[in-house]
Amino acid sequence: MGEPQKDDWSAETSAEPRDNDGGEGEGEGNQDFLIESNWDQVVDTFDEMELKTNLLRGIYAYGFEKPSAIQQRAIIPCCKGHDVIAQAQSGTGKTATFSISILNSIDMSINVTQALVLAPTRELAQQIHKVMLSLGDYMQVECHACVGGTNVREDMRILEGGVQIVVGTPGRSHDMIRRGAMRIRDLKLFVLDEADEMLSRGFKEQIYDVFQLLPPKVQVVLLSATMPSDVLEVTKHFMREPIRILVKKEELTLEGIKQFYVMVDKEEWKLDTLGDLYETLTIAQAVIFCNTRRKVDWLTESMSKRDFTVSAMHGEMEQSEREVIMREFRSGSSRVLITTDLLARGIDVQQVSLVINFDLPSNRENYIHRIGRGGRFGRKGVAINFITKEDGRLMREIEQFYNTTVEELPSNVADLI
Repeated sequence: MGEPQKDDWSAETSAEPRDNDGGEGEGEGNQDFLIESNWDQVVDTFDEMELKTNLLRGIYAYGFEKPSAIQQRAIIPCCKGHDVIAQAQSGTGKTATFSISILNSIDMSINVTQALVLAPTRELAQQIHKVMLSLGDYMQVECHACVGGTNVREDMRILEGGVQIVVGTPGRSHDMIRRGAMRIRDLKLFVLDEADEMLSRGFKEQIYDVFQLLPPKVQVVLLSATMPSDVLEVTKHFMREPIRILVKKEELTLEGIKQFYVMVDKEEWKLDTLGDLYETLTIAQAVIFCNTRRKVDWLTESMSKRDFTVSAMHGEMEQSEREVIMREFRSGSSRVLITTDLLARGIDVQQVSLVINFDLPSNRENYIHRIGRGGRFGRKGVAINFITKEDGRLMREIEQFYNTTVEELPSNVADLI
């Protein structure tokens, strides 16, 4: 296995420390590496993947027509039982990649836990759970979301009753294994989603503890947008001759998403600018991103005082409250959601066609995570960035990083959405 190569852009910018949103994995763990692909087979259609018939029905019923770049490369090696490391950003179809692989691999005739997927947030785990159930709709698959903030006894009862797939967060999943409620002796497949995010959030010990408890022959699939040293450590310790698949930054698609900026002379004028745009926002569903929880609360309050209807979500809210807000937003009864980067990874709300960065994200990777909300799988979307003079340099860096152009917002923005 060749030495991991350092990513070319991190080499260019290594003189300057990168902001990582204050995660625990700062310092040397923040150095990104680029994995070299060692698998070149590309399968252009789902029909050619020799998947189970009922799974194929579920894929087409879900609305997929053609596999994305990561799906064309990674589904086959996953289905063949290889350990797989896939490096690709959110919004490129990673969830469906491992969901399809799991559904194709499990034995439907037995009701024991055969696949475990771990994700960094409850929202993402619940999102994956929904995708898994939708894709497995014609297979009558038993899948359970095992996340914190829910009743422990109820969790134990469901798991002891037998489910084929568990999607969970590290803390609750480890607890259920430790208590013997989640029995993993028949586990075939273990998936670690958003591994870079997980290991920087301080889940490392729990993840390592879960790994120690897994059956020795379990297949491991790891997905990550970046490859910091923490992630590479996991791949060395717990994976056997993994297939490595890299979907390059250049292959990440921002096409279909029109990107604009609005120059705002002073930070405090952003609120008026948003007010001017509000009628446009409600044409479709919109997500507005702020960099801090405090800013989310302030903006929500300020908009409400002006009689604009908005909802808000951030990590300090109770789980039940977050679920109600997401349900309202998904159903369309709430049309404008103000949030932090909590929502930026992996939450797929089909109808979002407008994303506003009230604040530019403090690290470049989060830009695609955020604006990818508004154009997933080739759907059209618009992203509007509010920038002050201080943001000019960061905006140029983002343009260079994604090889894209962000233009000034035209007056006919309503026609674009």
